[in-house]
This record gives sequence, C-alpha cells and structure tokens, in this order.
Amino acid sequence: MTRFIFITGGVVSSLGKGLGSAALGALLQARGFSVRLCKLDPYLNVDPGTMSPFQHGEVYVTDDGAETDLDLGHYERFTGRPAVQNDNITTGRIYTNVLQKERRGDYLGATVQVIPHITDEIKQFIYEKDDSADFVLCEIGGTVGDIESLPFLEALRQFGNEVGRERALFIHVTLLPYIPTAGELKTKPTQHSVKELMGVGIRPRILLCRADREIEEAELRKIAQFCNIDENKVIPALDASSIYEVPLTYHAEGLDDQVLDCFGIKDAKKPNLKVWQDIVKRVKEPEGKVKIAVVGKYTNLMDSYKSLNEALTHGGIANNVKTDIKYIDSEVFEQENPADYLHGINGILVPGGFGERGAEGKIRAAQFAREKMLPYFGICFGMQMAVVEAARNLAGYDRANSSEFGPCDNAVVGLMTEWQRDGEKEKRDAGSDMGGSMRLGAYNAVLKKGSRVADIYGKTEISERHRHRYEVNINFKEQLEEKGLIFSGMSPDSQLPEIVEYEDHPWFIGVQFHPELKSKPFDPHPLFISFIQAAVEQSRLV
Repeated sequence: MTRFIFITGGVVSSLGKGLGSAALGALLQARGFSVRLCKLDPYLNVDPGTMSPFQHGEVYVTDDGAETDLDLGHYERFTGRPAVQNDNITTGRIYTNVLQKERRGDYLGATVQVIPHITDEIKQFIYEKDDSADFVLCEIGGTVGDIESLPFLEALRQFGNEVGRERALFIHVTLLPYIPTAGELKTKPTQHSVKELMGVGIRPRILLCRADREIEEAELRKIAQFCNIDENKVIPALDASSIYEVPLTYHAEGLDDQVLDCFGIKDAKKPNLKVWQDIVKRVKEPEGKVKIAVVGKYTNLMDSYKSLNEALTHGGIANNVKTDIKYIDSEVFEQENPADYLHGINGILVPGGFGERGAEGKIRAAQFAREKMLPYFGICFGMQMAVVEAARNLAGYDRANSSEFGPCDNAVVGLMTEWQRDGEKEKRDAGSDMGGSMRLGAYNAVLKKGSRVADIYGKTEISERHRHRYEVNINFKEQLEEKGLIFSGMSPDSQLPEIVEYEDHPWFIGVQFHPELKSKPFDPHPLFISFIQAAVEQSRLV
C-alpha cells in the first residue's frame, strides 16, 4: 500500500521544501522503504525549458527527456532514484491536458471548470503514482496563500479525504524569523501560515520550522498550541553547514519517527545512516582544497548551476578535498586579461548556456587553459566554445564561430536539423517551437579506445543526458584532429561529436552532454572525480 506525503511551504519562498522532501526520502530509504518523489509547480509554463536561469534556476533534465524543476535534481541526488517526466507537473501542463480533452469532447458537453476538471486532472497525476513505491512524497511549489496554488491545494484536500488519514499526510514547512531588536524568534508568521492552510481545508500534522538558530522548547510548545499540532510533531529545521547534513539533523530531531507514527507504523527498522555520516565527515574534514573557476553567463544566481555546484562538491568528496568554487562572469574576459582573474586557480570549468552574450569570454577561458596547461572542463556550450577556439587559433579558421550567433563563414558549431532517438529520426528547423525542441534526455556515445575519457569511464559505451540545440560540425573533425584536438566520443552513428580532448594536455576535456545531472554524493560522476583529481595534481605544482 502506497502512502502519500504532501509537503507545502508558507511565509516565504526558498525555505527548502525540495531539500526537505529529498532528505525525508533518504531517511525513509535508510529504513528500508521504497520512495518516489514528485513536484507540483503552479506556474503556467508547460515546463521550465524556456525560462531564463535568472528566473527559475537551472533546468533539470531526466533520462526520458523531460525539462523539469531543479528540485528533481535534489530528489535524485539524495535517493538515487532516477526521475521521469511524470514526476513534475505544472499548471500549464494541467490546463493543456484539460483543454485537449475538452476539444476532443471527452467531457460530454459539460461546462469545463476548475472544480472538478482541473482538480481531477491534478488528482489523476497523483493517483498514477499509487503502488509505485511504499511512500510517494509530493512537493507543492510556491507559498500557501499564492493564488496560483489554490487549485493544487484544493485537489490535495480532496485527495486526502478520498484516501483517508491512514494514507495521506501533510507536512508544512514554515519560517521562524529572528528579529534582532527584539532578540527573539517570532512564531506569528508560522501561526498565520498554518491558519492560511487550514482555511483551504488542509490541516498539517507535522511542521518543519526553519530557523537560523536554536528554537527554545517554550517556542515549540507555543507553536503546537496555537497551530493545533502535537508538540512532538513540531520539528526544528535549522540551517546546516552542508545540505548533505540535513538527513542526519532531521533524523536527530525525530522527523522520520514522527512520519511513521502518523501512519501508525510501529515496527520499522532503525535507519542505516552510515553513508551520510561518511559524506558529511569528508565535507567537514577534507585533507586539502582546490580552487575551481566556473566561467559562466548566469553567475549572479547560484541556482543557475545547482547540479554543477553539487557535482563539483561530489568530485571533492571522492578526492577528500574541499572544492572552492570561484564564479566569474565570462563577459569580463572579453575586456580584460583572464590571467588577472585566474591567479591561484587549479582548474577551469565552462558550463552550458545559450546565446552570444559572453561567448567570446568563454573562448578566451578555453584558450587560457589550453596554453597554460590548466585543467579544463567544457560542458555543452563550454565544449563548443573550446572547439571554436581550436578552429581559430590552431586550425587557422580565423572567422570560425557558431551559427547560433548568426551567419558565419566557418560554422564550426551549427543547428542540428535531425538526429536518431530510439531508432527513429527526429527533425527540427529554425522555425520549430523553442520549448521541448532540443536534443533532450539520455543518448548513447561510443568512446575511442585508449582515450583519456575511455580510461576515466572504464568502458567505451556510455549513456549521458543532453540538452542542446546546436552541435559541433563533423565536417571539421579531420582538420581539428590534425592539430591535436581529438574527437574521443561520438554518437553510435559517428555523426555527432560527443567528447573532445587534447592528448598532450594534463586534462582538457569537452563534452556535449551534462554529466552533472547524474552525479550523486554517494556516487560521484567519474568525469568530476577525474577533473578534481587533475586540479589536486595541478595544485601541487604551484
């Protein structure tokens, strides 16, 4: 029997609902239960694929090609269970489904309304997860009180009534702000948030109270009394020095015990948390430190590179070092000398991105790493700009560029018009819709025997997740390889370059895919392990 846990948030956004959901999932797994996590997002976009990273952070991509909310990355990194397209639904997708049914005549002449048609569609999304795991944890995006969230909350109220308290549990994440002039944490915002939630017919049975300092017992009792919640189910959720410490702190506060108590589960085994204890020990007690420069376009919002940040941390965990990340806006390098910003750096990573802004700065970063023999990791756009740099400065194509930026004489990077997926041909052109039209999801690649990447992976056939619209032009392969840039990974049909590397460089690899999306703290991606190891070796040379 599947039990459902719904996680809502109140007072303010960015309280850590996604992280809390992931941590709880990890705790239930540690007790021997199977879990599945999903998210309801109240925005009208069908998916976040067309949103700017400045608006919504990174877009997380699943194996089956879904562009999803970044919280699904947390779910995967904490539980190891691969997310799928049907683990993230938006208001836009819900309304699209309902309107398509209306056009087909599925509603038999009825007036289509928010209740019951929209709410039924939301409930169907949840019911589809029944029997898929012991526990389904469902996070609701946004903040209680937002008008956009109302249909979702109404659907969850109905769902809770339909399956009963024995199968549905509501957890509310809220904030206790500290007021310096009063010298105390304030409980009133939490009280109002719970009142708002109960106003739509949902009574939370567990509160996760976010705070930046210890919460006194008297305050916890006050919250329990005013919010009509058992005192032992008001759980402090204090700031942690590492996100990977959260499962341990939540367990210490009794979160998983109280969840099981709500469902009447009395005989669950004690959780085995050794893997998280080992990870936290390595994070807090590293044997050294490396400094990595991330030269990107969206450095003003760290959530733009959430999976990348974590994958670099995982590489540090594997090498037992702290990964100190320095973010540099690539546009800076278009006007100033990269050397002025890269002193003391042990490795350069140029991540993905879209558009011409900052591209020349990324090209200069790749050139600096190649000439100074500094470890370089180019991901997606970062690989493409490294190839453009090689074409210009090694192969003699002075006007080499990407057709993404407009017509050019030597389009070393060009728009993909067709490719193979699961034995079928997919086609796109410049007039195709922007949303969902990229090369998305898991694709296979074949690695060159004896190459550095084949040695890193320990095999010659891999599968990695993609998200891109432009591709390195295979017609330049021979000329570039003559100058030392080896195409060491190709699509199975040998038409699409997947990986490039320099044989005579300590560590210079560019990949068309996004390896950061598959990295986990307990299973770091091999490319990030190797990159950080190269950075460690470089640090010993200076």
